[in-house]
Amino acid sequence: MKRLRWYDYITINIYWLGINVATGAITPIILPYLVALFVPAAVKNTYLSIVRVAGLAVAMLIQPLAGMLSDRSTLRWGRRRPYIFIGTVFDVIFLAIIGWATNYWMLLVGIVLLQLSSNVAHGALQGLIPDLVPEDQRGRASGVKAIMELLPAILMAFTIGPLIDKGLVTLSIVLIMASFVVTMLITVLTVKEEPLTEKPTSPITPLAVRLLLLTILFLTVTYGLGGLVALVGRLLAATGVIQLVAVALAGLAAMAGSIFLGVYYGARVGVGQDAQKYPAFTWWVVNRLMFLAAVGSIQSFAQYFLADVLHIPNAPGVTTGLLAVVGVFLLLSALPSGYLADRFGRKRLVGWSGIVAAVGTFMLLFSFNVPMVLVSGCIIGVAAGVFMTTNWALGTDLVPPEEAGRYLGISNLAGAGAGIVGAGIGGPMADFFNAYRPGLGYLIVFAIYGALFLISTLTLIKVPEPKRNSG
Repeated sequence: MKRLRWYDYITINIYWLGINVATGAITPIILPYLVALFVPAAVKNTYLSIVRVAGLAVAMLIQPLAGMLSDRSTLRWGRRRPYIFIGTVFDVIFLAIIGWATNYWMLLVGIVLLQLSSNVAHGALQGLIPDLVPEDQRGRASGVKAIMELLPAILMAFTIGPLIDKGLVTLSIVLIMASFVVTMLITVLTVKEEPLTEKPTSPITPLAVRLLLLTILFLTVTYGLGGLVALVGRLLAATGVIQLVAVALAGLAAMAGSIFLGVYYGARVGVGQDAQKYPAFTWWVVNRLMFLAAVGSIQSFAQYFLADVLHIPNAPGVTTGLLAVVGVFLLLSALPSGYLADRFGRKRLVGWSGIVAAVGTFMLLFSFNVPMVLVSGCIIGVAAGVFMTTNWALGTDLVPPEEAGRYLGISNLAGAGAGIVGAGIGGPMADFFNAYRPGLGYLIVFAIYGALFLISTLTLIKVPEPKRNSG
């Protein structure tokens, strides 16, 4: 495997920029804005969770399946780029549905279809670093990947946020389309892949069935435990403060339980018997989901937190401004983390990132104005920048290189699963507590997310520091 030139780090990772422009615009800004337009205010968190969970369930299935198919591709373009191209073409089509949505159900359809197409490209993209980057350079490559993931937070402050404040949803969607197309073209035209000369002979159908079962299992566990939280609330309906405390504790147990059960057993369904060979990989997914469930859900509910707790009138614009400043801290911590991960090891930095993120989240609970929220967010941002670089580098060391697309695709449990757990349980909980006292729901669920950060660090006990080659 040839050593990379400086610009190879960029071309291999540039499509992450396109994906995260879409994610950074739709998840925290456009989707909450449109849901609030289409549904009653008292249930907006619940309806937001429904559309997010539906889309993420599709992502959980499609992304690893696309990764496996790209592992086996013998197309002349290479294994990954054909999937990136076709996924982007359909992204543009399905984004148009979201831009033209006139009701909640049309929005739901558009989001689900977009998750389908974008994860075809996403699943294949995850194989580029293991395919093309020497082992001792993956920390730096993962640092550049993290920058491409985090840079959109800054871009949103000058583009999507102000446009959404003015109600210009269609123009915002056009900008997202352009980001997909431009980064796709750079990837397809500049990345050099060596196509497989011989297609793997192992059957793919059993693997696809496992992925379907994995998705069903994860959703069943999450919604089953979420239902128990609702049951606790109904059984203790007349007990006042006791009811609130019990529901909060049940919510924490449900989120953590969904992650442990859904990932631990779900990954075994998805990987099959090979899971016994790589137990650390499963615990890496648990760690990743714990952290991402917390940080992603804080981001998702940030706009409603600013509007309902701090009573900010132009919440979409302020949200993008906050995310931009936080993004600066994410970027400042991403590249040094890649270097330090290569030099001192991944696991220690991943563990500290969970602790620091928890501190920032608990500070958020006592914030009563935008500057205080900003300080908390910057602390979380530094932790997230370190985590996103070092955790991904840790994961690429743990997977078998010949099946990197399959394994790292299954790691989508940590991306899609994080949203399902955080929003699927957290959204209805926020509405439940907000009915008791306006704004209380966000404080409760944010406290739970802080606890998830701490638990993510504890799960690293089961993840050894991989041995890496120095050449």
